[in-house]
Amino acid sequence: MQRRSFLTTAASGLSIGLAGCMGSAAQDEESEPGVVGETLTLTTTTSTYDTGLLSELNAPFEERYGVTIDAIAQGTGAALETARNGDSDVVMVHARSLEDDFMREGYGVNRRDLMFNDFVIVGPDDDPAGIEGRESAADAFAAIAEAKAPFVSRGDNSGTHTKELAVWAAAGVEPGGNWYRETGQGMGEVLNVATEQGGYTLSDRGTYLSQRSEIDLGILVQGPIEGGPELLANPYGIIAVNPDVHENVNYDLAMAYIGYVTSPEAQALIANYESNGEQLFYPRALSSDPNFEQYVPEGWSATASDG
Repeated sequence: MQRRSFLTTAASGLSIGLAGCMGSAAQDEESEPGVVGETLTLTTTTSTYDTGLLSELNAPFEERYGVTIDAIAQGTGAALETARNGDSDVVMVHARSLEDDFMREGYGVNRRDLMFNDFVIVGPDDDPAGIEGRESAADAFAAIAEAKAPFVSRGDNSGTHTKELAVWAAAGVEPGGNWYRETGQGMGEVLNVATEQGGYTLSDRGTYLSQRSEIDLGILVQGPIEGGPELLANPYGIIAVNPDVHENVNYDLAMAYIGYVTSPEAQALIANYESNGEQLFYPRALSSDPNFEQYVPEGWSATASDG
């Protein structure tokens, strides 16, 4: 989604339809009996945590309902695995293919689009692979591989790592060798390692912008927010863990949280959250389409996991 399209949506954000599961966030606390004092376990990506967005987003919900949100920051793959094991009530992640698998396997219900930003390819000012300004992310990755320039990978089955592998596949490159380093670390740590090694990496825009003053890397290939390739789009979703699979999950509180984060109030918080004057995420849970329905993976049905 281009920036101008987002601005049109954001301008009418408080008047357009709600794609969440609850009514207005202005409902009083008495409409949610049995919630006060409980804990909601949220597994989420490192980007929502490292940027500080999560604290900003969660505080009003905790105060309104008198609950605690136990946020566990992991890569998307690990966050979904924690939920598969029944150790999470709700997941906030950004790898559609992994989310689809989670839904098809019956572990998740009531997925909603939440927000988006994009990925950017960052690297040192001297740009040894000569990728700056390229219109194709795949071409940029191919040039990095051909130059055997240092590339630092998350290597952790996160949403960012999943996207990185998709770009390598589009480039027709199987990365490896001394120039390619898999760290198994979060995005913030990877940006620091790339700075130390004078290397390239793929980063979500939000984490990069929130840490830009602390690292020595520049954006060399933009994502779609700034007119770059759609391959670098980075949508986030939120999914409740299926109580029919794990009876211990706090489904009611998870759905209350999903309703909150997809409400006009929380979507405005997302839109207005900045670091150093830069917007980090763009809300996507509100829609002016009267036929808006919850996302369901193609071929999935409520009985897909029976038996």
